[in-house]
Order: sequence, then structure tokens, then C-alpha cells
Amino acid sequence: METKTILAIDCGTQSLRALLFAEDGSLLAREQQSYTPYQSPQFGWAEQDPTIYWDSLAAACRILKNKHPQAFGSIAGVGVTSQRASMINVDRAGNVLRPAIVWLDQRIARPVFGTKGPVNFGLKLAGLEKKVMGFQAQGKCNWIIQNQPEIWEKTHKYLQVSGFLNHRLTGEFLDSAASQIGHLPFDYKRQKWAGKWALTRLFFPIEPEKLPTMILPGDPIGKVTAPAAKLTGLPVGTPVIACGSDKGCETLGAGVTNQEMVSLSFGTTATVQTTAKKYFETIPFMPPYPAPVPGCYNPEVEIFRGFWMISWFKQEFAHKEVEEAQKLGIAAEEVLNKCLERTSPGAMGLVVQPYWGPGLDHPDAKGAMIGFGDVHTKDHVYRAVIEGLGFALFEGMEKIQKKGKTMVEKAVVSGGASQSDEICKITADIFNLPMVKGETHETSGLGAAILTAKGVGLYSGIDDAVAGMVRVKTVFEPDSGNVAIYRQLYTQVYLKMYKALAPLYSQIQKITGYPQR
Repeated sequence: METKTILAIDCGTQSLRALLFAEDGSLLAREQQSYTPYQSPQFGWAEQDPTIYWDSLAAACRILKNKHPQAFGSIAGVGVTSQRASMINVDRAGNVLRPAIVWLDQRIARPVFGTKGPVNFGLKLAGLEKKVMGFQAQGKCNWIIQNQPEIWEKTHKYLQVSGFLNHRLTGEFLDSAASQIGHLPFDYKRQKWAGKWALTRLFFPIEPEKLPTMILPGDPIGKVTAPAAKLTGLPVGTPVIACGSDKGCETLGAGVTNQEMVSLSFGTTATVQTTAKKYFETIPFMPPYPAPVPGCYNPEVEIFRGFWMISWFKQEFAHKEVEEAQKLGIAAEEVLNKCLERTSPGAMGLVVQPYWGPGLDHPDAKGAMIGFGDVHTKDHVYRAVIEGLGFALFEGMEKIQKKGKTMVEKAVVSGGASQSDEICKITADIFNLPMVKGETHETSGLGAAILTAKGVGLYSGIDDAVAGMVRVKTVFEPDSGNVAIYRQLYTQVYLKMYKALAPLYSQIQKITGYPQR
């Protein structure tokens, strides 16, 4: 009997990866196409030509086919997972009408609901005006409607990156319910498009016909068309299965299917996320996202531009280490492990608060690094950055535990920075929990592969596919001595930083005008 393979497409902010998995979850082959994350035609804007995503997908598939013809020829199905909240306007034929507005974009739209009259008075009375107006201002659909009405009029569908790639593969305007994350008229509790009078419909007045048809993750979207087959090398008729967002698929690929576990994503945006059967908001007015497990939710706390800080550190301070890593053909994080090995827990009193962007629960936030002295070196700065991210993620887990009324027993690490064992050890000590690292750090792709394997019938269900495909490589146990140091720093210093510094952040914004409001 022929062994089948699964092709997972993981389209991120900085690269697209085409990943071939075996039925047992082993990663057989990987092809990565890198690109500039975005263009900034104006200050604070972040746009990308969507055809880069499709061209990268096609190129990656062709290379995989040439390098691994047998595995590529055995593909049973294709699944797409992608970055969240990066939206694409297309016409009836699927042609791109304007550059995609990437999730990092900071442009501001005019609020469209509750700006005056009794509704505005009620929002002010409830202390919600700032949040409601800010939420609407983030809606890029509102900005396009207000500033490029001719583009909006021509728009046939307003799609996530996953919906765009699914259409390019199949010709169908279908997408997974687990991918609809962003400023959209989406009912997060019922996991369907919002009704006429729902708040998200009033906040983001997208015509229903401009939205794709939603289906459940794990269900078939369609089949690879002849034009797509010609560009990608995939056989005509290959099934394409609905998956979910990159973070949701990462949580699934980590094997996190209940609230006793959390998934820690060490990516551009660092997140702590779990899978829950019950709807609850970890942060008020921040709904849990639709999970790739149908009928479930992914409560999440995110650290905006979280492990992007590692990229910042490499660019500003670690040219030598990056060059060394390139010569050795390894990840720069592996060379930077030496910075962590040469320093001790607590970074000699240097503490980082990694708030590189405002959030719903800290609207005035800026990043902070306190405790400098002449003893500190580049190594200490790097350790403090890693520890600060660990504190922020731990704070997020505490919020999830409190709202979800469940204690977490184990955490799973994934994302690029999880390739560093030293970072995993530090995180285990901060959380005082076993840190599980899977056999592959391509966890988002594995989550998409799990859904695709279920969708094409290789497994009877998602739980069955998780059991058969998630493979553990290492478990990092916490060091009790380090746990004690980190817990004191967390409770006595870290948790007090934002409250102490928030008034200064507000003054900085008023004086400099940054960030824009």
C-alpha cells in the first residue's frame, strides 16, 4: 500500500514555507521562500503585494517536486495556514485590486459607529468610548472604504491570506472559520459571520456578499485546478482542505487540545494560547479566537512584536554572531545561546518590559529596560530580553488560568526561537512547568497537516490525527533554584513596572506624537 504524504503551506509575514509531512507527522521536506515583510509607502503603513504569497507558494512547490519527486507525487491533500489579519481585496476573477494591508499596519480609520448622540453618551458613561473608537479605528476595511471608495466598489471579496491562496489553488472563494481573525464582522462566540445588528457588523460594515463562504476546519474547500497545477506542479484534482490561522494551527500542532496545556509561540508575535470548549474572554472585549478544533476556542494573550525583539537584537548588536551562524549553517539563536550561558538568571538586575505596542489592557504601553549598571554587557541585554518575554507570556498564562478556571499542567514551545534549548530552559524556569518541544519547530505547518490528514480520511478525526502525528523531542524540567529567583523578579518588579511607568508613557506620546492616535 502506497504511503501518502501531506503538503502544508505556512504563509507568514517574512516567508512562505511548503512542508511535506508523512502520515505519522514526520517532516520529510521543507522549502522556504523569503520576502521583505512589507513596504511602507507612508509612515506607519505596512503593505505587501499579495502575488508575492502566491508566487512563493508556486515556486516552493516546484522546488519540492524537483528535489523530492516521490514524496511530492504521493500528496493526498493540501492545507493552507497563514498570518492573521492581513487582508486582500480582489475582483470577481480573483485579481488583486490593491496591496494587502499587513497586520503590522498602523494607519488609523475614522470610527463609523457611536461617534455622537445617545450611543456616544452611553459609551462615555460606561467608560468604553476610547476602546470602542480605537477598535473601529484599527479596521483597515473602514480605512479603504473612507479613503479608496473606488477600490472598495470594485472589491468582489475581502479575504484573509489563506482565503486568497485557497482561491488561487481551487478557484473557490471559501475559507476556514478558524482563519477569520481580525477586524471583521465575525461572531466569535458562534463562529460565523455576524448578524445585521451585531456590534462587529456595525463597527466594520462590510457587505455580506464581499466576504468568503466559511466552512469548518478539516472540511474540503475544493480541488487543485488545471491553471494552479501548471504553476505549482501539483496534480490536477488534489484535495485542498480548510485549516486555520497560523497561531491556531501552531497550538493544534503542539498537541494542545484542552485547557490543561498551553502553547507558547516564540514567533514575530509571541503568544500564549490554549484550547477551550467554553467561550471566555481572557481580556475584557478581546474574544477568544475560533480554534482549528471545530466548536472550540483559542483564548490567547499576545505580546505584539514579541520575538521580533530577537531580530532587533541581532540587527543592532549581534552582527558577529549572525555572521558566525551563517558560516556554520545554523540558526543565529544557537550562537546567541552563548550569551545566555555566560549570564545567570535575573541578568544582574536588568529587567525588560516587552510592550513594543499598545494593547487593550495597556493602551499607553511602550517598551522599557530598567536596572542598568556598568556591570551589564551585551550578553545581559540579550538575557533580559528573553526573560522579559518569558515574564510577559507567564502573565498571559495567569490571566487565562484565572478566566478559564483551570490550572495549566504543561506547556509546549514552538516557533523559530524554540530552536534554542537555552531559551526553552529559561521559559521552563519562569513558568515552573515542564516545557515540551516537539520533533519539528514547524508546528503551524504540522497543525495544518493534522487537519488535512483528517480531511482526506487518513485519520478518523482530529484527536486521532493529533495522537498519531504529534511527536515529542525534548521535555525541559524547571530548576527550583532558578524558579525562586524568577518568581521574585516577576512579582516584586515586573508586575509593578507598567503601573509605575504608564503615566510617563502617556506624557511621551503627548510630547512626541508617537505612536499616532
